[in-house]
Amino acid sequence: MSEDEKTPGREVITEYAQEHFRYFRTAEGTVYAQKNGHPVARPIRSQGTTGSHRQELMVGLFRDGRGVFNGTALKEALDLIEALALTEDVQPVHIRVAPGFDGATWLDLGRDDGQSVRIHPAGWDILTPDPREVCWRRTQLTGELPLPARDTDGKGIDLLLRLCNFATAETECLALAWLIGCLGPSVPVPAPFLTGPQGAGKSTGGRMLIRIIEGMSGDLRRAPKDEENLIAAVAAGWVTALDNLSHMTPDLSDAMCCIVTGAESVKRALFTDGDVFRARYRRPLLLTGIDVGVIRPDLAERLLPLRLERPRVRRTEAELWAEYAEVLPIVLGSLLDLTVKVRAAVAETPTDLRMADFAHLCAQLDAATSLGALAAYRASLDDLNDDVIEGDLLAQTVLKHAENIEPGTGQRMTSTQWLNALSRLHTGEELRPLPKGWPTTGKVLSDRLKRLQPTLAARGVIIDTGRTFEGRYLEMTRPTGTPPPEQQQAF
Repeated sequence: MSEDEKTPGREVITEYAQEHFRYFRTAEGTVYAQKNGHPVARPIRSQGTTGSHRQELMVGLFRDGRGVFNGTALKEALDLIEALALTEDVQPVHIRVAPGFDGATWLDLGRDDGQSVRIHPAGWDILTPDPREVCWRRTQLTGELPLPARDTDGKGIDLLLRLCNFATAETECLALAWLIGCLGPSVPVPAPFLTGPQGAGKSTGGRMLIRIIEGMSGDLRRAPKDEENLIAAVAAGWVTALDNLSHMTPDLSDAMCCIVTGAESVKRALFTDGDVFRARYRRPLLLTGIDVGVIRPDLAERLLPLRLERPRVRRTEAELWAEYAEVLPIVLGSLLDLTVKVRAAVAETPTDLRMADFAHLCAQLDAATSLGALAAYRASLDDLNDDVIEGDLLAQTVLKHAENIEPGTGQRMTSTQWLNALSRLHTGEELRPLPKGWPTTGKVLSDRLKRLQPTLAARGVIIDTGRTFEGRYLEMTRPTGTPPPEQQQAF
């Protein structure tokens, strides 16, 4: 056959690719390739360590006897495939958990054969999902989970709790509620903060919790030094676990708030002048540490303190993790059983808590098991409010000033007048110097009080703003029947 009669390499590659792969795009415009009948999808431009579609295509062509092609032919074929895929229907890709048809959800086991767990109203099954129902995205952080085992005697959860050092039964039920929430792709869950004395096994307990979802390769990591690296790590996995936090900067606190409840990162796409790259993310977050210092009010509403205690009997790492790996299949199966039971439970949604989805999940857990998760969650939020107040001198001064306001009445002043009044109250007769970080202008005070509004409201002090013909004002009131703030803290 003459050179003119040979089929060009780009046409051979394109024909083979369309025979063996399905191509589609996401809402962000990224084109993915999915082998026929397999749920795992790879971006066609990826060059990551998990394997690119280019490499997958080259291996397939060689093994099926189609030949070995040079880079130019592959590039031209992939350029055409990408252009054709941009006209296809949009389909999302998911990491670890995904919504399915008919109210079901899926859990990716991270296996090469694509087997996953389908959690549906009647139970759960191990299946290979239809590629048009679920498309999994794999990264280097996607570990493999064992096949879950049926918990015939209902002891799987107890096997997990026996290995952890949770201090109270309330802490245990909150940890279970968080794990169930991690299996829901659309439910934002607060971030567990594992605390306790030195040697309480906080890091070990954190690893045990995340490895139920992420597999034995899941681990804790240090907090990145900048937001961009943190977002990159969050977007590449499902559960993000940060270990041994001792200080939390305002930027890190704000980033954690976005991770828990969801946000979008937009930056310039590489090798372009005007195009952008969008990354939406909302992920379960887990933290460990003895003390992180001052907690900002907006983050406090998104935290779930889990206290651990020092174990009476110490075990070697090898013994502990060998037992954990042995019981993990039955623990995962038991958690799936409990998830099905909780999702079927009927409960009212509490309307007074910010994380309403998680509060509703706690109420469902109570309806299914009577563990008292919702009461434990409310108590944990009260403890966090105390932590916020203890770390904020302005909040303490406002509560002290509110003691002189009669219930059912209010006091209205401009922000500058409030600043002078609160500053005088803090300095006292001894004329103590104002602390570092104290508001310097009325505008700064107004902004600080807006951030503290939920915390102060939980102590019976309502901060409101408004405007009259004379200008803007801040009003501090105590509802009728509210005890003095110091008595509320005593309770």
